[in-house]
Amino acid sequence: MTNRKKLAYIREKIFKLVQHKYFTGTVLGLIIFNAIVVGIETYPSIYESHKLLFFLIDKALIWIFTVEIVLRMIAERKLSDFFKSSWNWFDFLIVAAGHIFVGAHFVTVLRILRVLRVFRAISIIPSLRKLVDALLLTIPALGNIMLLMSIIFYIFAVIGTMLFQEVAPEYFGSLQLSLLTLFQVVTLESWASGVMWPIFHELPWSWIYFVSFVLVGTFVIFNLFIGVIVSNVEKVDAADNVDEKKDIEELKDEVKELKQLIINLSKEKS
Repeated sequence: MTNRKKLAYIREKIFKLVQHKYFTGTVLGLIIFNAIVVGIETYPSIYESHKLLFFLIDKALIWIFTVEIVLRMIAERKLSDFFKSSWNWFDFLIVAAGHIFVGAHFVTVLRILRVLRVFRAISIIPSLRKLVDALLLTIPALGNIMLLMSIIFYIFAVIGTMLFQEVAPEYFGSLQLSLLTLFQVVTLESWASGVMWPIFHELPWSWIYFVSFVLVGTFVIFNLFIGVIVSNVEKVDAADNVDEKKDIEELKDEVKELKQLIINLSKEKS
């Protein structure tokens, strides 16, 4: 067996390893364990008395994750193939940062990075990856929705300031206060008991203002957000299906090439 064939054989074995469900499950389990450890570190009484243990656990985890990333790199045909995926870039940078920011001056940075490792659970679980990809696709579309929402907020804030400035100056005393109050209302956080009812006792018709804003601001705008996200989730699913079909076609082509190569070699020997 030539060196090239040996390398191809090793790469194939590593590829099967990193694609195995137990390998993925183990990495996910370590990420969850890392999250639990970081959470325990927030208790000073526990952390101060077990600093060395936490340090050793972190060292072990960072090297395990490093080996995982290296294996995933080797599993690819070319190193550039690994970095084609933005999720692989994310995993690489999170792990690499744990080696770069080493030293007493970066203790806080390292502790924050250990928390950020929990985000790697997103790259491990395909369903979470699809959801995040869909959320990223919504960013351009959200611009128009945010513009519409800003216009609605501004109109209602100006009207609210004109109508309720003297009755409820703590909520509608100025334009910026009105905007902040409307943000509380649109989140449905104590908007009735905290904001509407005190004004309603002074101005019985004020319910029209608040109910109309809740209907427009909360239900209409939020449904637009949800609609855009759902639409993009469907697009991501469709794109994944197309990629899977392409991969299958590429595999078929490779199998055909291998068959033709074997036939040619057998003819040459004969």
